[in-house]
Amino acid sequence: MSQAPSQSKTTVSFRLSKAELVLVFITMLWGGTFLIVHNVMSVSGPMFFVGLRFAAAAVFVGMVSARALAGLTMLELKAGVLIGITIMLGYGLQTMGLQTINSSQSAFITALYVPFVPLLQWLVLGRRPGLMPSIGICLAFVGLMLLAGPSSAGLHFSEGELLTLVSAVAIAAEIILISRYAGQVDVRRVTVVQLATASLLSFAMILPTRESLPDFSWLLLVSALGLGLMSAIIQVAMNWAQKSVSPTRATLIYAGEPVWAGVVGRLAGERLPGMALLGGLLIVIAVVVSELKIRRRDHSQHANNAPVDGETSQ
Repeated sequence: MSQAPSQSKTTVSFRLSKAELVLVFITMLWGGTFLIVHNVMSVSGPMFFVGLRFAAAAVFVGMVSARALAGLTMLELKAGVLIGITIMLGYGLQTMGLQTINSSQSAFITALYVPFVPLLQWLVLGRRPGLMPSIGICLAFVGLMLLAGPSSAGLHFSEGELLTLVSAVAIAAEIILISRYAGQVDVRRVTVVQLATASLLSFAMILPTRESLPDFSWLLLVSALGLGLMSAIIQVAMNWAQKSVSPTRATLIYAGEPVWAGVVGRLAGERLPGMALLGGLLIVIAVVVSELKIRRRDHSQHANNAPVDGETSQ
C-alpha cells in the first residue's frame, strides 16, 4: 500500500544568542571610538597613542586576571602574540589613517573586513561560508560600498584611506585567529598577552615611523585610559563570545560598526548623504539575513512524528 505524501512545513526563525548579543554591544562601543581617536590625533602621534591605549588595556585586564596568569602555556603565549601583531597592525594603520580622514570614512573603510574574513577563512582554514552568511556578506559588501560613497569615476583612495584599507585586512586576520584559538586557551591569559604585545609593538614602531613624542595632554591621557578600558572589554568579550559564534556570523554582527560610528558622527555634526543611509540599511539587513535559520519539518502519517529520511535543516 502506497503511503500518502508527507506534508512539509517550513519555519523561519532568527534570534541572537547571549554571545551574539555581547558582540552587538561591543560593536556599539567599537563604533563610538572612531570620533574619539580622530580628535586625539590633534595632540598625539598614532603609534604612541595606540601603544598607550593598549598598555592601559593590558593593565586593566591584568588586574582582574592576576591569579590566572601563572598558568600561562606556550600555546596561549603563541596565540596572544599572533593576535597582538594583528591588533597592532589593524589599530595602528587605522589610527595613522585617521590623521587625514574623518571618523565616518575610517569606519566605513575599516568595515570592509566583512568580506575579507570569509575569504581569508576559506583560503587559510579551508572553511567555506554557508548559504545565508554568503548572502549576508554580499548585502554587507554592497552596503559598505554605498557607505563609502563611490562616484561615477570609481573609488580613488587617498593615503589615509589606503592605510585604513590595509588595516581592515589585519582586523580580519585578528578575528580569524581569535576563533582559531578560542576553544583551546584561557581567555584572560591570552587577552593580557595580546594587549601587551600590541602595546609593545606599537611603542617599538615609533622609531621607524619617526614619530615625535607628544606633550602632556589631558585629552590624550583621558582618551587613552577610556579607550584602554573599552579595548579591554572588547577583547575579552570577543575572545569569550567567539567560542560559540562562527567567524562569519561574528563578522556580520561587527558589520554594524560603521552604522554606530555614523550615529556618533551625526551627533557630533557629521551628516550622511542619502546613499550612505541606504548603505547602512543594507548592512542592518545583512546582519538579520545572516541570523535567519530555515528549518524544514516533515509531518508524516506516523503519530510519533519520527524523523523521515531526507529531512533537512539549513
